[in-house]
Amino acid sequence: FPHSTAFYLYPTNFDIFSFLLNYNGCVDHPIVLTEAVCNPLYSRQMMSELLFECYRIPKVAYGIDSLFSFYHNKPKNSVSCGLIISSGYQCTHILPILEGRLDAKNCKRINLGGSQAAGYLQRLLQLKYPGHLAAITLSRMEEILHEHSYIAEDYGEELQKWQCPDYYENNVHKMQLPFSSKLLGTAAAAARRLQELNARRREEKLQLDQERLDRLLYVQELLEDGQMDQFHKALIELNMDSPEELQSYIQKLSAAVEQAKQKILQAEVNLEVDVVDSKPETPDLEPLEPSLEDVESMNDFEPLFSEEAPEVEKPVTTVQPVFNLAAYHQLFVGTERIRAPEIIFQPSLIGEEQAGIAETLQYILDRYPKEVQERLVQNIFLTGGNVMYPGIKARMEKELLEMRPFQSSFQVQLASNPVLDAWYGARDWALDHMDDDEAWITRKDYEEKGGEYFKEHCASNIYVPIRLPKQASRTSESQAAGKGSGANEGAGAGVQ
Repeated sequence: FPHSTAFYLYPTNFDIFSFLLNYNGCVDHPIVLTEAVCNPLYSRQMMSELLFECYRIPKVAYGIDSLFSFYHNKPKNSVSCGLIISSGYQCTHILPILEGRLDAKNCKRINLGGSQAAGYLQRLLQLKYPGHLAAITLSRMEEILHEHSYIAEDYGEELQKWQCPDYYENNVHKMQLPFSSKLLGTAAAAARRLQELNARRREEKLQLDQERLDRLLYVQELLEDGQMDQFHKALIELNMDSPEELQSYIQKLSAAVEQAKQKILQAEVNLEVDVVDSKPETPDLEPLEPSLEDVESMNDFEPLFSEEAPEVEKPVTTVQPVFNLAAYHQLFVGTERIRAPEIIFQPSLIGEEQAGIAETLQYILDRYPKEVQERLVQNIFLTGGNVMYPGIKARMEKELLEMRPFQSSFQVQLASNPVLDAWYGARDWALDHMDDDEAWITRKDYEEKGGEYFKEHCASNIYVPIRLPKQASRTSESQAAGKGSGANEGAGAGVQ
């Protein structure tokens, strides 16, 4: 999802830039570079040093991407006045243009762009679908934002429309996430293996309980036969104190053995039913009742049975799965289509304490006289990848209609290609000014005036040279020191 074509010249990008130009030892043609609005002199100095010292370029020109886009879309030989609203991937700039030049003192930046909108959409859908956190990636959200989002002309009124079920059904977009149909078969096979494992464990436990019950019944027979010495000796081995305790334990163990036998019998019947269900023509089973016995361990999951075992011989129908795996992996994008891009007008939606585009635009206009305001609003130019949402031009016209005086005129223009017009504008400017030395920084300029120097043109920043305080010369310092010592001697003589 491209939001901006600007290459911002910060020191962290120098390694990437050197990698891009490292295809040859030197570059023998001029280069046009875009930079951020009010780019620091230090960043420009480092970039000029890299270009001239490392790649030996003949000349370079610096410009602003949104101004190149403005240059590409304006008519030829026309005096440009207007307001540029450039919204990119990380931030949004509002740039006033007076007499074809940038008014840098009144430029404003909003630290919101396509990146924040995609992150906000990701959080909204992750809260809505917590079962698909891994599938709701930032790259997928950028794709949804680019293809399915739009700017509401009236945000509150649009939210009211979405509350209507018919409007929601007609405008909601369904996104199908990738999934595998093998998951259900894998889960069924795992459940079958777990049932077989539990059945074997129950048989082993039943065998142990049966052996212990037989031992207890043998001890009880010793009591009935009157063999008291052997009975008391066996009772001590069993860690029991009285015949009553022995009888109580025999009753409990007999009940447990009988219940285990019933469970094994029902498990065998259920396994036969599962085998029949795997065939093309299988019975339509009734809902099974859960067993009331507690599980023997965390992994000892008991199968579910009906009160009466079904007869396998009866004609039956195929069991259809109720769970739709494809529908489970669908995202329904409703109000999120307007909530995500709305943050550039209402940053408070994501907790940002910043003014939106409309408030910032009003603040900039209030800094000019009324006649200048009238000239600026006649050409409000929208550019950048984050203004490609449908409806943004109508929204800007609505905001201007609310903030401008009654019956005043204004005009909003959208770039013909908000993403690539900056490149087209830089290309047109380079071809038009190829032989104009007043717009290019040559190697001679770099060596004489330093790396931070650049020449202004219609799409550039304003050059503000570094002004260092003048240092006093050594002769003036010595004269000042001499005057100070003489004054001190005169003051000492007066005291005497």
